[in-house]
Amino acid sequence: QVQLVQSGGGLVQPGGSLRLSCAASGSIFRINTMAWYRQAPGKERGLVATITSGGNTNYADSVKGRFTISRDNAKNTVYLQMNSLKPDDTAVYYCNAQAINTMTLLRYTYWGQGTQVTVSS
Repeated sequence: QVQLVQSGGGLVQPGGSLRLSCAASGSIFRINTMAWYRQAPGKERGLVATITSGGNTNYADSVKGRFTISRDNAKNTVYLQMNSLKPDDTAVYYCNAQAINTMTLLRYTYWGQGTQVTVSS
């Protein structure tokens, strides 16, 4: 079994910053791509940013230049640094990992528990 545990998030004023973390643990043979998604009320979950095991990144247009995804492969942890936050960034943020399970050597998709980010004055 693989678990993704998120931390960070909360309430911040427009223009402020927050950092999210997501640590993977359990029966991990290797983690490939890690990502952050978000879901605002009444909207579908959408991709925010991805990062490969080699460090290649990709961002949604709405967060380019403001958000930075990074990872520490030794700690199986992915981060999302969010700067210049806007009210439209308000959502529940979920981390995601494509990981190969040690027990089965098959690749699965795992999700974190979600964390609320609220941008409001």
